[in-house]
Amino acid sequence: MNESTNHTTTGTLDVPGATLHYETRGSGPVLLLIPGGGADAGLYAPIASALAARYTVVSYDPRGMSRSPLHGPVTDHQVEVWSDDAYRLLELVSPDEPASVLGCSAGAIAAIGLLARHPDRLRRVVAHEPPLLELLEDPAPHRALFTGVRETFRAEGVGAAMARFAEGLGGGDRPSEQPAEVAPEIREMAPRMHRNTPVFLEHILCPFSSWAPDLGALRPAAGKLVPAAGRESREQVPLYGPAARLAELTGSPLAEFPGGHLGCTERPAEFAARLLDVLG
Repeated sequence: MNESTNHTTTGTLDVPGATLHYETRGSGPVLLLIPGGGADAGLYAPIASALAARYTVVSYDPRGMSRSPLHGPVTDHQVEVWSDDAYRLLELVSPDEPASVLGCSAGAIAAIGLLARHPDRLRRVVAHEPPLLELLEDPAPHRALFTGVRETFRAEGVGAAMARFAEGLGGGDRPSEQPAEVAPEIREMAPRMHRNTPVFLEHILCPFSSWAPDLGALRPAAGKLVPAAGRESREQVPLYGPAARLAELTGSPLAEFPGGHLGCTERPAEFAARLLDVLG
């Protein structure tokens, strides 16, 4: 689609209630990258060039984030709506062929919803650390943490809420080596992500983490699903645990990735290599 792996084109797509900003680079079958949290398409810039050697890489800002404005007031986000946005984008960029998808965090939850509803449109779905708390054997303490983070945001603001979130999650395994230098695109995204964080804390964190996937719809598509988690997240139950449980419940083997919850920015070269491996 594009002239080289480093050439990026941008576009917009009107969907019900929002206009999505999306970016494409590379050539070949489509690989859609869905960010989570308060992130946007810039999250995947560190891995995009490596992926674009084999795929048409499409990333986008989820509705209400950064350059994808809503057409009305902000309300609680819904997994089904995010999944429908991804489906509509795939209909635009890959109308005739199944596509692959990587979703991280809340984006992984949207990707799971997409697979449950539109398995025929997908070749492979890598769901990296979807915080689906209701899959855990004892979700109550983790549900209380996420609810408490939202309440802290309401009472004390973003800084206090994120500090409580980090403390509640724990540090995870200590990295075996220093993370990669922060890419310029990540530094560029940082102020946009800062502006997005209140929406994430108020309208995405709890609605998405409390969503229950349709296991009955996922099991027939289990061969297309890759539940994934970072090696450095093993001690962070709300992040690693749901992916492991999803693997158990669907029969789809768990794939471990380099780094932690933000492995695509912490270990971009290794993360991209692992992703290409699991995509086949």
